[in-house]
Amino acid sequence: MIAGVIAVVLLLAVAAYACGGGTDYGAGFWDLTAGGAERGKRPRWLIDHAMAPVWEVNNVWLIFVLVIMWTGFPVFFQRVFTAMWLPLALAAVGTVLRGAGFALRKPLTRLAGRRLYGAMFAVASLLTPFFLGAAAGGVASGRVTAAATASTDAWANPTSLLFGLLAIATTALLGAVFLAGDARRFSVPDLDGYFRRRALAALAVVAVLAVITLFVTHGDAPYVWHGLTHGVGLVFVIVAVLTTLATAWLLTRPSADWSRVTAVAVVASAVIAWGMAQRPYLIPTSLTVAEGAGAHTTLRWLGLVTLVAFVLVFPAVALLYWLDTHGELEGLTDAELQRGGAGDEG
Repeated sequence: MIAGVIAVVLLLAVAAYACGGGTDYGAGFWDLTAGGAERGKRPRWLIDHAMAPVWEVNNVWLIFVLVIMWTGFPVFFQRVFTAMWLPLALAAVGTVLRGAGFALRKPLTRLAGRRLYGAMFAVASLLTPFFLGAAAGGVASGRVTAAATASTDAWANPTSLLFGLLAIATTALLGAVFLAGDARRFSVPDLDGYFRRRALAALAVVAVLAVITLFVTHGDAPYVWHGLTHGVGLVFVIVAVLTTLATAWLLTRPSADWSRVTAVAVVASAVIAWGMAQRPYLIPTSLTVAEGAGAHTTLRWLGLVTLVAFVLVFPAVALLYWLDTHGELEGLTDAELQRGGAGDEG
């Protein structure tokens, strides 16, 4: 019983990181595709101001996921990190380089240095979610078995590749939706339209990739496919479809105020659908939740620590997001966007 509860907490933490961290990765994606120095000046300046107050806090969810994995499900942790050490190592390096690039490009005065660190931030924002998604695809396709060794087959397979591409597309969606909301908050209508168009394009790509992934899992990950088309997994798939349609409709409306909520619901529902589709397995057909769980005493303490963390951390994070989205942390005027600021990058 306790192992099942902790497994649900792990899934919810993964969903939280996919939504929170995904928004930041998506901002990096649009930084990468913004264009040259003059063309990309205003979008990049908005990205810098939108991300700065809250982007670090999203790493809390990643740390939470890792702690639950290695303490609550040590067998699962060992198998995943043995078979997937290369993509996970690349994702870890990407996370570090991304943070360094974002932090170091601002104080530099030389254009070449700003371009170098800006490229580091943007490219890492693309590759990191891809490798994390590829690792998740390897788990979903059941390739992380007790006998599995580190090999490209564990993460370079049809399901993994599609999961990786879906990860990029969903981060691009979240990033564009949230940046459009920030543009409205800062009263910059041209950037609102700029990011709304990109959000709609990303949403279309997500929908197409999701359909392709569903067909591919039929042959490559049959257990997960069955779970996605039956029972609780199907319920969350339907929720993801409905929120996708709602997001598309809201992005065409004048205010689009609720588009952030529906976009988050799209990604969270998709992650939860995947987790529900695997029940009762951590790794389909080879490792159940009960088999991969740690000692009962460890799980009880982990549950207690999780409860304390929820009581202490969640309200603080929620308050931070509320302050940021209501403009209480930092103001940005259109005149500042026009100037591009002293930290304008190329």
